Amino acid sequence: MNEYIVVDGYNIVHAWPELAKLKDESLEHARDRLVEILANYAGFSGDRVVVVFDAHRVKGNLERYEEINGVQIFYTREDETADSLIERLVGDMPKDGNIRVATSDWDEQRVIFGRGAYRMTPGELMALVREAGKESKKRLTRRDYTDGYLENRLAGNIRQIFEQWRRKKE
Repeated sequence: MNEYIVVDGYNIVHAWPELAKLKDESLEHARDRLVEILANYAGFSGDRVVVVFDAHRVKGNLERYEEINGVQIFYTREDETADSLIERLVGDMPKDGNIRVATSDWDEQRVIFGRGAYRMTPGELMALVREAGKESKKRLTRRDYTDGYLENRLAGNIRQIFEQWRRKKE
């Protein structure tokens, strides 16, 4: 089943302490760091991650899209809020999996429920990202490299059946 996470970018930047501190120095660096964190998460988890940044106050801004390290990034057009773009994106997403929207905006959470998505608070997203980071470190530092062998992941009876087939050929 496909998992989609749609992130209200500036909402998360303001909610996560590391990014809020970084934003005070440079909003661009805070955006880049959020995308980097989410790219690492997406790469490990396999979830499809979409980030929406609000640019509705930028005069003459057109909606832009880019993809960085597997994370889809949307910037709203002039006079369009991130909330309205998120609602449109969620409505257009395939219904072949779970869609979660990460935002602390209560009104937005209620609207996306109506579109068939689940809500995720900034804290829940941070916990999900941290857990994925811990899990990836465990896998990378694992000493028993044979755990990755297919034969070691087969159920006992299946492994025996294959072994019997192999011996009959000899």
